[in-house]
Amino acid sequence: MFGKCSNPHYHGHNYELVVTITGTPDAETGYVFDMKKLSDLIRHHIVNQFDHKNLNLDTAYFKNLNPTAENIAIVIWRILRQHIDNQYDLKVKLYETERNFVEYPAH
Repeated sequence: MFGKCSNPHYHGHNYELVVTITGTPDAETGYVFDMKKLSDLIRHHIVNQFDHKNLNLDTAYFKNLNPTAENIAIVIWRILRQHIDNQYDLKVKLYETERNFVEYPAH
C-alpha cells in the first residue's frame, strides 16, 4: 500500500515544523505571542517527545495511528492547542521534504 515506504524496519524523515500563531498584538508587549514561550512549548511537548524516535514504537500517540505527515501534524496541533489559548489561531505546517508538506488545519 505504501510503496517504497513499506519497510518492515520502518523508515524515517527529517521533518521541518512551522507553527503559526495569529492574533492581535498585545498593547503592552507588542507580541501576538511570546516567541520564547512558543519555542519552549515546541521543544518540551513536541521535539523532546518525537525527535529521533520510532513514532510507531516509542510514542503513545502512534501506537494505533499511522504516523503519516497528516496525522503527525494533527497530533502536534492537538498537543499545542492544549497550551495555547483559543484566542489565537494556530496552524501547523509539517514538511516531509522541501517540496512535500501538510498544513493543519487546512483553512
